[in-house]
Amino acid sequence: MAQPSPIEWTDATWNPVAGCSIISPGCTNCYAMRLAARLQAMGQKKYAGTTRISGKRHVWTGQIRLDNDALDIPKRWKRGRRIFVNSMSDLFHEDVDYDFVLKVFRVMRETPQHQYQVLTKRPERIREFEDNGIWSANVWMGVSVESEDYKHRIETLRNTGAQTKFLSLEPLIGPLGRLDLNGIDWVIAGGESGPDARVMRPEWVREIRDHCIAQNVPFHFKQWGGTNKKATGRTLDGRTWDEWPRPAVQRQASTSQQILL
Repeated sequence: MAQPSPIEWTDATWNPVAGCSIISPGCTNCYAMRLAARLQAMGQKKYAGTTRISGKRHVWTGQIRLDNDALDIPKRWKRGRRIFVNSMSDLFHEDVDYDFVLKVFRVMRETPQHQYQVLTKRPERIREFEDNGIWSANVWMGVSVESEDYKHRIETLRNTGAQTKFLSLEPLIGPLGRLDLNGIDWVIAGGESGPDARVMRPEWVREIRDHCIAQNVPFHFKQWGGTNKKATGRTLDGRTWDEWPRPAVQRQASTSQQILL
């Protein structure tokens, strides 16, 4: 599955992996579980068995499907796009085959016209792959952090060799407190949406925004969320926050110039 995306911070999704498992509270109302269930009901074999019904809702079974046929899709897109990798899974899930992860990174390296946004809740596994030269300049590596209990993922990300590092603070279900954004190039924040969406408080978002401003990190506010995210919108204190990270090559050039000065 690869298609234009309604997600505010990307252009398209690319899903060489399907299926996942719940790892932390941010997964509880994951939209991908509901979508996978619909795709399974529509007869898409890729998603068969990836969800089950529990408590009148669909949840992940832990079944992982690797889609080799999807690997070459970005090569068919000649015009550059921002591509969210595995919106329906987690590339660093423990059951995604090691060699398959390397194949995904090889495709990203071979298609420099695109910018790839890889997002994980399992950053500890990234270490397994770093000796394989996975970090091309067009790969943006991010971690999801939904509450203060999971801020440790930020430090794990910071210690990787990714050239562009970002945080997805969504669904934000609690305050994060002080944020050290050293080495972080971009921050996204947003509330949960859909059935049973949990409330996000404005002061949590403002605190994140203020940390970004103070530390000169681009801030992108995705949505307030709720059962009808279109109705609640994405305006924070009278404006839309659509800031983006500078490309890695520009940041490297700026750093080199500062050293020369």
